[in-house]
Amino acid sequence: MTQERISLPAPAPLLSRPGWAGFLVALIAVGALAPVLNLVVPAGSALHLSDYAVALVGKIMCYAIVALAMDLIWGYTGILSLGHGLYFALGGYAMGMYLMRQIGRDGNYKSDLPDFMVFLDWKELPWHWTLSDSFIATLLLIVLVPGLVAFVFGYFAFRSRIKGVYFSIITQAMTFAAMLLFFRNETGFGGNNGFTDFKRILGIPIATPSMRMTLFVLTGLTLLGFFLFARWLVGSKYGRVLQAIRDAESRVMFSGYNPLPYKLTVWIISAVMCGVAGALYVPQVGIINPSEMSVANSIEMAVWAAVGGRATLAGPIAGAFIVNGAKSWLTVTAPEFWLYFLGALFIAVTLFLPDGVAGLLKKLRRGGQA
Repeated sequence: MTQERISLPAPAPLLSRPGWAGFLVALIAVGALAPVLNLVVPAGSALHLSDYAVALVGKIMCYAIVALAMDLIWGYTGILSLGHGLYFALGGYAMGMYLMRQIGRDGNYKSDLPDFMVFLDWKELPWHWTLSDSFIATLLLIVLVPGLVAFVFGYFAFRSRIKGVYFSIITQAMTFAAMLLFFRNETGFGGNNGFTDFKRILGIPIATPSMRMTLFVLTGLTLLGFFLFARWLVGSKYGRVLQAIRDAESRVMFSGYNPLPYKLTVWIISAVMCGVAGALYVPQVGIINPSEMSVANSIEMAVWAAVGGRATLAGPIAGAFIVNGAKSWLTVTAPEFWLYFLGALFIAVTLFLPDGVAGLLKKLRRGGQA
């Protein structure tokens, strides 16, 4: 009697042909087209990419990394966080501390200490600033600090099986508490004003077109790299377990899987991605303060994922561009209506576009094929 072999389905490709074509277009736009339009094309030309546009798109690409991180935990795992602004700010503060040390004696008080410490009559750096003058140590802290905080919080929260709205409220409370802590001058993080007036990075002036474009390209490449990583992750067996946890966690447990390590690891990965985004954000925007941990900022991160379309990866990236592009326009033309627009947008997406922009495009594509 012959025994038949069970053939497993072949793993899905990382991207489809159209997907790889779109990825290549984005790579060329970020790595070649944008630098040429900004640095080579004359300022008077209609094709010139202004410094303002470079800074704006660079900032939104940082937000897109956060939206991608939100999609991993909310879209694919079913964990709604309203406190990811904390991890974004922790990465930003780690980079900001290094940039403050790079100022050296070029500050207003001509001291080796940052200006706010001189103003507060501090005589030496606090212990947590010890490694802030090392770029390598800063890169490690950008990853380790958000990851460690996420591990401690996630371990106890997931171990206690806190879910749903209770989990979301706890994440929001944790971020709000951290914001109040960073507002205090004695913590050594600049208090209400935070860090600003950056001069150099790796000894190179920040306020030059070439450095700004370098940061822009690095941000774009990081976003594309995280996108590929996320595609690989959700397409793996690990990613399928995450989606099973999202859809029916109790059945996953009955099948012999322990959800804790899966939820904890994706939570840490998401936090690290936000920390990297914050570190790229600070030198491009030129400031980091506790307001980045505000409740409104963390809620906006969830809005980006919802507007773009959860569990699509590309959708939240598009959502970050749509929402923040509209914000940049409305805060100039009608600043008093921006928050109303954001609220109306979220309600409209919830009621009429539960799958976001990505879901709408899928429906239109199917309708065209029919």
